[in-house]
Amino acid sequence: MWYAHQPGRRTRQILGDGAVLLWTGGWAVAAVVTHRLNTAGDRPAPHPGGRLPLLGPRMNGTLHDVALASGRIADAAPAGPAPARTLALFAALALFAVPVGLLLAVWLPRRLRWVRQAAAARDLATTEDGRELLALRTLLRPLDDVGRTAGALPDSTPGSLAEGWREGDPATLDALAEAELVRLGLRTV
Repeated sequence: MWYAHQPGRRTRQILGDGAVLLWTGGWAVAAVVTHRLNTAGDRPAPHPGGRLPLLGPRMNGTLHDVALASGRIADAAPAGPAPARTLALFAALALFAVPVGLLLAVWLPRRLRWVRQAAAARDLATTEDGRELLALRTLLRPLDDVGRTAGALPDSTPGSLAEGWREGDPATLDALAEAELVRLGLRTV
């Protein structure tokens, strides 16, 4: 299960995943363009004025500045085309790997944690013991969350929820387990 059942949460997850894909694709294009500009060498510019299609003047200027800087580095490198091409390749790889790696280091663990939690909760919800564990997890949430859960159920308080859990009251266990599934986005409210 990759996405929540709740429409709002699912939309946020899809938008977040799409933003990560756009970010990755954008930096991949920037790295390829920079590499091509760095390895152009003696070849004539492919477009008038060295401009790249579909990129605004600001991006063209930025990529041109990056190409000039790497050209200066390449001029300082040992003579010959091989070291300059290697340097251009490493510069393009770094241009891609650093921003994409930083984003993935933050986004990917959170996304995978939700996927694991959702799969485990879905599996637990199918058994009676699992629903008891989900109910306990709801009771272990911060007190304001437990209070909101109690407020959503008729004639209940956080204390009565805990008592119902201890006594194994099926209605209380189901309500608490359902609250945990809703918190994870696996049920619509």
